[in-house]
Amino acid sequence: MSDVEHFRALHHAGDVLLLPNAWDVGSAVLLRHLGFRAVATTSSGAAAARGLSDGALGRDEVLAHCAELAGAVDVPVSADLENGFADDPEGVAETVRLARGTGVAGVSVEDWSGTALYDRGRAVDRVRAAVEAAEGELVVTARAENHFRGVDDLDDTLARLRAFRDAGADVVYAPGVTGREEIRALVESVDVPVNVLARPGVPPVGELAELGVRRVSVGGGFAFTAYQALAEAARELRTGGTYGFLDRAAHGSALARESFAFRS
Repeated sequence: MSDVEHFRALHHAGDVLLLPNAWDVGSAVLLRHLGFRAVATTSSGAAAARGLSDGALGRDEVLAHCAELAGAVDVPVSADLENGFADDPEGVAETVRLARGTGVAGVSVEDWSGTALYDRGRAVDRVRAAVEAAEGELVVTARAENHFRGVDDLDDTLARLRAFRDAGADVVYAPGVTGREEIRALVESVDVPVNVLARPGVPPVGELAELGVRRVSVGGGFAFTAYQALAEAARELRTGGTYGFLDRAAHGSALARESFAFRS
């Protein structure tokens, strides 16, 4: 079974697919070692690892990053391609074709330009272009971004997700939707797997499973948890002059050695 077939099958297995987002090779390898069955990239985490804000990486940089992660782990990798690095469907299609050459098993495409939502018709055309370019060789996730961008319009979200499904998307995703009843409405509005982003207010995984959610991802959540841990350790040293963080460092070092051993 290819990575793509495996990744597709994981969305229809008995339990929810937990899809953690890695921001570099080390985090991807560690997550694989911890037993996750697939990993995803994160645009915000990958940019932060280079000292940049989300959206600052160009297409070539992102595709190289995807290839690096896909080559580092023996589980499927899904690529966060933001808006496909293009406004027009043809540009999205070209990005997806290039992504096929990186070794990833899936891609996600947003309906957000970086400054505004694409109108629904254009958003659907972009998804259709991504699906056609994937030629069944990638699991295509279509994202409706309005709730994530301050547009609280559930009816529009549902209409977009249904249209994305009809355009051939394998998975649909509306980051920013957090309420139990709203998530239930998302699941009931489509007959393809729904991804939910872990955010404050989102029900636990067990409850999401009861609602019919098939996949849960964390976006930049793990990456920025790591940055917060770094900041706490640095503040302890800088302001307190103490080394309490070394206990956690010892555990982290042991985990890293264990995780990375198979790569040596």
